[in-house]
Amino acid sequence: MADSTLPPLESYREYLRLVARLQLDPRLLPKLDASDVVQETLLQAHQDRDQFRGQTVCEQISWLRKILASKLARASRDHHRDKRDVAREQSLERAIEQSSQRLEQFLSDDHSSPSERAERNEQLAHLADALASLPADQREAVELHYLRGWSLAAIAVQLERSTTAVSSLLHRGIVKLHARLDAGG
Repeated sequence: MADSTLPPLESYREYLRLVARLQLDPRLLPKLDASDVVQETLLQAHQDRDQFRGQTVCEQISWLRKILASKLARASRDHHRDKRDVAREQSLERAIEQSSQRLEQFLSDDHSSPSERAERNEQLAHLADALASLPADQREAVELHYLRGWSLAAIAVQLERSTTAVSSLLHRGIVKLHARLDAGG
């Protein structure tokens, strides 16, 4: 059974939404809402909480990411009407892990101790909350550029805006993001 000193599963909602948005094919976004996939993830985690054997925040986050990967794979399959592909599911788990690593690198590039990693996991949750509080266009521009590594030109095409407008969105988004992160901790 899970350690009762761990944060409630609900506290990871924005983090999971961020990871889901980073993994969803942009072409699926009109058909598939990351919030719905996260809701299903948290529901399954609550139903299966007695199966969780971890004791640390890192283990809890890893467990949630695996459930999320499974839910994203199923949702993608449902929208593509493909048969189950275990290799694709495992590939999605690796992609989610890589996204999480990019998020951690966004906060810090050092090699740290377990206690520092636990603190960074808490910072990731704050980052996800701060990103969620940005206006949608700023959030999307920041996520695409800093967390997916897209160029300004690619973002401009995706958002149907000029590169100058995207640059402005990024600037305003980062300023607001830093202000929210500084105010929160």
